[in-house]
Amino acid sequence: MERNCLAIILAAGESTRMKSAMTKVLHPVAGRPMVAHVVDALAGASILNVALVVGRDAEAVSAAASTGEATVTSFLQKERLGTAHAVLAAREAIAKGYDDVLVVFGDTPLITAAPLKAARDGLAAGNDVVVIGFQAADPTGYGRLIVEDGTLVAIREHKDATEEERRITYCNGGLMAIDGRRALDLLDRIGNANAKGEYYLTDLVEIVRSLGGRAIAVEAPEEELTGCNTRAELAYIERLWQQRRRHEMMLAGVSMIAPETVFLSWDTELAQDVLVEPNVVFGPGVRVESGAIIHAFSYVEGAHVGAGATVGPFARLRPGADLGPKSKIGNFCEVKKAEIGAGAKVNHLTYIGDAFVGAGSNIGAGTITCNYDGVNKHLTRIGANAFVGSNSSLVAPVTIGDGALVASGSVITDDVPADAVAFGRARQEIKPGRAPVLRERYEAEKAAKKKVKAAD
Repeated sequence: MERNCLAIILAAGESTRMKSAMTKVLHPVAGRPMVAHVVDALAGASILNVALVVGRDAEAVSAAASTGEATVTSFLQKERLGTAHAVLAAREAIAKGYDDVLVVFGDTPLITAAPLKAARDGLAAGNDVVVIGFQAADPTGYGRLIVEDGTLVAIREHKDATEEERRITYCNGGLMAIDGRRALDLLDRIGNANAKGEYYLTDLVEIVRSLGGRAIAVEAPEEELTGCNTRAELAYIERLWQQRRRHEMMLAGVSMIAPETVFLSWDTELAQDVLVEPNVVFGPGVRVESGAIIHAFSYVEGAHVGAGATVGPFARLRPGADLGPKSKIGNFCEVKKAEIGAGAKVNHLTYIGDAFVGAGSNIGAGTITCNYDGVNKHLTRIGANAFVGSNSSLVAPVTIGDGALVASGSVITDDVPADAVAFGRARQEIKPGRAPVLRERYEAEKAAKKKVKAAD
């Protein structure tokens, strides 16, 4: 029979070292709260029952963790008396009876499903406790995993370790799986006879052995167990997450010319044969289809980019931008809440907001859709194969019909029928010989200002 599992996420820390008004596990990695990444990893290991131990910002932490299919129940830890005390804040959930109980931390957003599955496999094999450890590049300060003949004998804190034990590089990652049938009994046996008077989860190893049980350790990559306590560590975790996700995408067929300069969001979707040039940032909610090119120095958020479309360089796609196949958004253009039809071109220095641009249309440089009246937003509709000349202002709500032409420099306030030509500008006038007169006037005004300034 399939074993059921309860995951307990410890997320009640005070987060004092973050120096923030917001609790640590709410700080984002790739645009998503750390704790949500942990819930995703649990779901990847088919663990959908979650007990969330919260403290500061309890409601916000609970909301951030309530993602996907997982059922998340929150438990408030009123006092901070050690890791075992934190786990027992979820006593009610543990008492429901699960085959496996898995303890994880809300500030380890790089954890993946693989070590969580390995820990559960260890319980299924008949072990009472499974500790997730790692081989540390520098073990200084970490608790050492003392393993003999495949059995975990003890977790020795660095300050208590002998010189020989300090040479061990196999270290405690803090994550632990416990036989659910014995979990409450084992946890209740943990005492606080130590200098801090706290209840330490690591004591379970020796307690289990004293009762004739068995503990083992399973190994995870050091990177996955990286915890976060400071802003510097948050930036380090962000770098590791970005490196991992870029690598996954490139293996899946995405091209990145300078991957270290591309920044992804947790939900960025880039299809095979997408090309991303240097210095591109993807915010949340982006999907880019096959063959599209995102040119350098572009920012894309909440947008869909169709197959074979091109964006940038120096373009900004805001939420609601929907680019059709082989459309083009050029340099220094901004698109917001607008549908750009197949093959349509918005080439330079243009703003298209709250709009529809039909297939094959061309929008000239410097054109803007005047979508906001100071209170409400209004829609601009441009038909298929229309041409809007440079430096035009389209004052919404307004419709430009299929095949219509708008002359450069026009201010369009009325609908333009299909195949019509619209001029919305003042007639040019020429005043022969007036230029020297104006220059003389301007020079006199300038001299007068200088004289007043000198007198002051």
